[in-house]
Amino acid sequence: MFHTREMARRTLLLSLVALALALTASTAAAKPKLWELLPLPPPMPAAAASGHVEVADGAKIYYAIYGRTDGKADPVILLHGGMGNSDHFGFQVPDLVDRFQVIVIDSRGQGRSTLSKAKLSYHAMAADVVAVMDALKIGKAALVGWSDGGEIALDLAIHHPDRVAKLFVFGSNYDANGHKPNRNPTTFQSYNAKCASDFAKISKDPKKYQAVVEALLPVWRNPAVFTKDQLRSIKAPTVVSDGEFDEIIELAQVREMATLIPNAKLIVFPNTSHFALWQDPPSFNKALVEFLIAK
Repeated sequence: MFHTREMARRTLLLSLVALALALTASTAAAKPKLWELLPLPPPMPAAAASGHVEVADGAKIYYAIYGRTDGKADPVILLHGGMGNSDHFGFQVPDLVDRFQVIVIDSRGQGRSTLSKAKLSYHAMAADVVAVMDALKIGKAALVGWSDGGEIALDLAIHHPDRVAKLFVFGSNYDANGHKPNRNPTTFQSYNAKCASDFAKISKDPKKYQAVVEALLPVWRNPAVFTKDQLRSIKAPTVVSDGEFDEIIELAQVREMATLIPNAKLIVFPNTSHFALWQDPPSFNKALVEFLIAK
């Protein structure tokens, strides 16, 4: 009798454990993965200074300066993604301001910057960054570029190597072979909605959102093509990075870029996507700061 009762008790316990494991597995399966979510960045801290630089063709490029302005901190320039704006670094700036002079720039036509009649290109937007650096009397800076911002940063490292101290590129490719069909439209729908909402609030001409999108479409459809030899020519210490589940960038090409750029380091952020700097700010910021402070 005792043996029968003990066997029944053990069977019941095993059944309860199995049920608990099944419920846990079911809950985990139902819970969205980090790379499927899009937490939005917090508001930026107060800027130490901000303004516009008017470039040769009449476009006005917005910049803001955060953190140390005593002239003793290394400058770091942050370049945002397509149709975004510099406020999209709200998760990153607070972790940088105690160590660096942080400059954020709204790319041409986006955020608080204006368009001109000139054709949009990453090369033109790279020239805008140089114009801002000249206006602020910054000879050389570390560049941090996300997506379109990464393309602009690569262009600068190739064509203006004397202005680039370090290069941190996230979520960018070097030619059309590095692009793939969007594997998670939901995150990009949320991102696009954020960009449109921001533009309506901060643009000098909030009714021109669609016009700017249309100006950028040829840039996205026919992206700048950097040759392998150009990538091999980059002299600045470099990190090439991406999220493990980037929706639109071929991770294989990101890995290849890390082999082409001399002494480049590859960082792949696990369980994140094209938006890792929003999805996992602690990991992203840790990697970024460690790279920027390394001698």
